[in-house]
Amino acid sequence: MFIYNVTIKVKSEIHEEWLDWLKEIHIPEVLETGCFYEATIMQLLEIDDTEGPTFAVQYIAESKAAYNQYMEKYAAELRQKSYDKWGDAFIAFRSLMQKL
Repeated sequence: MFIYNVTIKVKSEIHEEWLDWLKEIHIPEVLETGCFYEATIMQLLEIDDTEGPTFAVQYIAESKAAYNQYMEKYAAELRQKSYDKWGDAFIAFRSLMQKL
């Protein structure tokens, strides 16, 4: 199992609207690619959130090949859609993990 983790710091003034968009639009679009079979949203706690809350979204892939397919075919377009909608109101950090 491979976990594609996206950690996002969102500006306070948009975080509620952004979270709705994440749940209703973005995550369904990522899952529709067929590369991931599950997604979980978490909010980081015990961190400095004066500029806005931080969330982590974990997308679960059955294989590294499925993750690679997402990166090659879908990631750039979906990232661009995020930037087109939210501009610089968020910052994202991405990592890939494997469950052992």
